[in-house]
Amino acid sequence: MNILITGGTGLVGSHFIQRYGDDHSITVLTRHPKNARKKLGPTVSLLASLGELENLNHFDAVINLAGEPIAEKRWTDAQRERIEQSRWHITESLVGLFAASETPPHTFISGSAIGYYGRQGTTPVTEAEHTPNDEFSHRLCKQWETIALRAESSKTRVCLLRTGIVLSRNGGALKKMLLPFRLGLGGPMGDGKQMMSWIHIHDMTAGIMFLLEHPECSGPYNFTAPKPVNNETFSKTLGKSLHRPAFFRAPAFVLRLAFGEMSDLMLTGQAVLPERLEQAGYTFEYGELKEALDACV
Repeated sequence: MNILITGGTGLVGSHFIQRYGDDHSITVLTRHPKNARKKLGPTVSLLASLGELENLNHFDAVINLAGEPIAEKRWTDAQRERIEQSRWHITESLVGLFAASETPPHTFISGSAIGYYGRQGTTPVTEAEHTPNDEFSHRLCKQWETIALRAESSKTRVCLLRTGIVLSRNGGALKKMLLPFRLGLGGPMGDGKQMMSWIHIHDMTAGIMFLLEHPECSGPYNFTAPKPVNNETFSKTLGKSLHRPAFFRAPAFVLRLAFGEMSDLMLTGQAVLPERLEQAGYTFEYGELKEALDACV
């Protein structure tokens, strides 16, 4: 396949390219071509701007993963705007290119997140069984998905990736956790009861390829492993994988002082199940948290 990827230098995009780049022709949209070339290697084609394209006739599929990191900075009004526009604007531009194409890509895989559901307590959540909580993460993802679905037509199917916490040794949330845990300073956040829906990077990228190869798949898919755990269990399991204690609890009020409203991502959660992905026939390689963490650390 000839695939266009936005966000190709990020954790998921770069791992997907490393894994499947030899089997497919991949073009990456990037504002930093020198860094992208160094990270992704010589076989990937680079595109500096979507403005260089009049249409998408040349591509078989588009994978849209671009977006300002949501958990890097406090959610000031300006940061909220950056988070929103970095997702919405590029998705709108891609939708416009789909509309301008006589032979558009057969598949548009567009990012989203389990933040679509908002905080859900411990109640299991599927693509069909949920009542979203009206908060920033939900509104962000809902609009992102709404824009992406405008690319749907008789020639193009749209798949939405409602992604959980991606576990990888090379980046993401886990990499930030490793140092304090290795120093014996890790532990639960707040009361530790908040649910964490996670997915190993291997299943993340294999799941994307699964959607690309199965033309009957469309709509939203929860990209989370089948067994979410609470934060207390996650912390203890990570400690065991690292052979370190995990009893230093970070009080909720300290996290709220440090991170403001963004601390909601750490102190609330969802027990999200990958119902549609499993029904479609995908089998997880890392279905248990301990084996996923062992593979990462």
